[in-house]
Amino acid sequence: MRRGEQPPWVVSDELWAEVAPLLPPRPPRRRRFPGRKPLDDRKVLCGILFVLYTAIPWEYLPQELGFGSGMTCWRRLRDWNDAGVWQRLHEVLLGRLRAAGQLDMSRAVIDGSHVRALKGGPKTGPSPVDRRKPGSKHHVITDAGGIPLATALTGGNRHDVTQLMPLVDKIPRIKGIRGRPRQRPDRIYADRGYDFDKYRRELRTRGITPVIARRGVPHGSGLGTRRWVVEQTIALLHWFRRLRIRWEIRDDIHEAFLTLACAIICWRRLQRLKS
Repeated sequence: MRRGEQPPWVVSDELWAEVAPLLPPRPPRRRRFPGRKPLDDRKVLCGILFVLYTAIPWEYLPQELGFGSGMTCWRRLRDWNDAGVWQRLHEVLLGRLRAAGQLDMSRAVIDGSHVRALKGGPKTGPSPVDRRKPGSKHHVITDAGGIPLATALTGGNRHDVTQLMPLVDKIPRIKGIRGRPRQRPDRIYADRGYDFDKYRRELRTRGITPVIARRGVPHGSGLGTRRWVVEQTIALLHWFRRLRIRWEIRDDIHEAFLTLACAIICWRRLQRLKS
C-alpha cells in the first residue's frame, strides 16, 4: 500500500452504499433478555474482506481490528450468501460497468484453474496435476476485457468442458442502460480443452458463435491474443489469498468468497474510471 492509503479490506463509503441496500433485515430483538447487540454490518464486512485478502484462519482474526470474532464474520458470510447478497452485488456492479461503457459482450472467454483443497469436502476430487491429492477447480467466464461474468466450483478431476454450458447459462441479465438486459455474448473463445462439436452445436442454438481451438493442430491459432484476459482474471482471483488454496470444507463458503471476489474486481474497475 502507498503511504496514507487505506488497507483494501476497509469498506469505503461508496462501496458500503452499494452493499447496504442488499443486506437482509435483521430479526427483531427480544424484549426480555435481548442479549448483546449485534455487531455493525459494515465492520463485519471488513472482517470478511480481511480474511479474503489475507487467508488468515477465522479463529485468528485479530480482535483489536474491531471486526468482531471470526465466527461472527463466518456466520454473516454464510447468511448473506444464502440471501443472495454477493450475487446481487456482482450483478449491480456489472450493470454499473455496462452503463459506463466498460462491458464488452461482443465476445466472452472461458477457462478453468486448479486449486488445492487441503481439507477435502464437497466439490473436490483427485487432482490430475497434483499426484491425485484433493483439489477443486475454479471455472471462470469473462467479457472481452476480462471482467468476470460468472464462476463455478467443481472437483479437481472434472473436465473443463463440463462447465461450458452451465457457465454460459449462469451469466446474469445485465442491465445498466435502457433497453433489454444483455445476457448472451456474440462469440465465445476457448482453448483445446473445449473442442467438442456437441458443445459447438449447443452454443449455436443459443445464438453464440463458438471460436474454439482444434485439437491435433499445430499451435499458433492466434486465439491467445483474445484469450489472455481470462488468464489475467484468474490471476486476479487468486491474488485474494483465500482463493489460492481451498481451506473451506463447505463448498458454499468457498463459492461465497469466489463471488465476492468477482464483485470486488468489478468494483476496482469502476474505481479506476474515476481516478
